[in-house]
Amino acid sequence: MLLLLALNLLNYLDRYILPGAQPLIQREFHASDQQMGALTTAFFLTYMLVAPLSGWLGDWFRRKPLIVIGALLWSLATLASAFVHDYWGLYLRRSMVGVGEATFGIFAPAVLADFYPDRDRNKILTIFYLAIPVGAALGYLAGGEIGSALGWRAPFLVCAIPGMLVALLYALWGREPERGACDRIPAATGRTFSRESFTGFLRQASALLTNSAFLTATFGMAEVTFALGGISAWVPTFLHRHNGLSVANASLAVSAITVIDGIAGTIIGGWIAQRWLRTDHRALYLLSFWSVALTLPFGVLVFFGPRALTIPALFAAEFFIFLNTGPLNTAIVNSVSAPVRATAISLNLFCIHFFGDTFSPQIIGAISDHSTLSIGLGATLVSLVFASVLLRFGARVAPPLE
Repeated sequence: MLLLLALNLLNYLDRYILPGAQPLIQREFHASDQQMGALTTAFFLTYMLVAPLSGWLGDWFRRKPLIVIGALLWSLATLASAFVHDYWGLYLRRSMVGVGEATFGIFAPAVLADFYPDRDRNKILTIFYLAIPVGAALGYLAGGEIGSALGWRAPFLVCAIPGMLVALLYALWGREPERGACDRIPAATGRTFSRESFTGFLRQASALLTNSAFLTATFGMAEVTFALGGISAWVPTFLHRHNGLSVANASLAVSAITVIDGIAGTIIGGWIAQRWLRTDHRALYLLSFWSVALTLPFGVLVFFGPRALTIPALFAAEFFIFLNTGPLNTAIVNSVSAPVRATAISLNLFCIHFFGDTFSPQIIGAISDHSTLSIGLGATLVSLVFASVLLRFGARVAPPLE
């Protein structure tokens, strides 16, 4: 658990170095906002395309070596980013970071789900996903602070090494659980490539397309991801331009808000959902619905309110959106059975990135080039409205718990 938590933190740290250092990189390469957004799109495009293959591998092969390979891949790609001297070289390396991260993001939740029964998974995955705000905050901080002091290449160099070290520690001490060990209906172990077993796997995988609980959680998450992916890629630049903060101070402000809100929101959201589940099996979906609904008015204030309210409104908006981190991811895991869990997570990742943050940073950049960054970021709030509708409907089809 601790090693996977550490890898997840480093996963998000490496991902958010770029937004923290973005104004510095943009200045050197003389890139437009759309081109800078395209760097994040490159990451998520490969992440999205690799995810289906990763999910299939995770349902048929041991996940521990796949996790180690993925962590080494994204760390090496981050390291290589420190040695580029043109825009397209950085574009290629950001794409390769997505290849490595697409493996870990699928396998780690599936491994953890096999250690704990469904009623405890919300608590465990809430702890696991605490790494998102902490890792993102450290990435922003490294990109802005180290980048401002030593040049934007330095944070890529410094932050790549810990990922390699933790991957090697997991290779030595990580343990692979029995697949489906804590499910009501345990999965068969020792799966082999027979015609019958593969046909059964395809039948279960195709059933995901008619699984209402899985689909509403997935597409609700996709709408949230569209907004969060775009906003997280641009918010330090927004504070730099809109509020006149330096690159270092903008990244410091975003990292502080992200780590405080991320930890508080994730823990409180997981705690509320865990207690709510005792009386209502719909709690994971209902908590996620309220999380999104309460975020909306503060998002409007961030992008269109007076400058004096930008930071306080951003603080409130991030707190509320982080409430759904553990519950919504748990809803995905609990909506499917163990034999196709990695495939389901990979399909979820494909959908949330294809319909979510793969294109939103570039779309925001394109809108910004033709109007303002405020309008580009404000457009993401529409997706939160759709997310709230989907998650409210998802509560009607939430599966019962044991």
